[in-house]
Amino acid sequence: MPAHDDAPMFVISVAAELAGMHPQTLRQYDRLGLVSPQRTRGRGRRYSLRDVARLREVQRLSQDEGINLQGIKRILALHSEVERLQEQVDLLRSVADPGHRVFAAGPQGEVVAVPRGHRPARITSTGALVVWRPS
Repeated sequence: MPAHDDAPMFVISVAAELAGMHPQTLRQYDRLGLVSPQRTRGRGRRYSLRDVARLREVQRLSQDEGINLQGIKRILALHSEVERLQEQVDLLRSVADPGHRVFAAGPQGEVVAVPRGHRPARITSTGALVVWRPS
């Protein structure tokens, strides 16, 4: 189920009015890949609140900053990549947070995550003792 901001809600005429643009401009931006609204079965465009916000940002970059459409497309792609990477960093931080997990050597020498205050199971049949001393 799409998030509220991603729910397709507006036909092209309404989205164009909300963004302060002509519907033909929205069609051009769709063709260029600047904004990609969802489609109905009949291929009609349905714009979300996020799409309308993106249209406004395209207009701002174009009119206020003087950036051409190809430059805007690149900026938007980089912005999306930064958001994706930030989500990945947040996920990795939650997994590697020392308050959440401790890593230790498992019975076969592999790295295992164990709850704080616990140790991995030992295998004593080999009788080997490994001592590691940092240099």
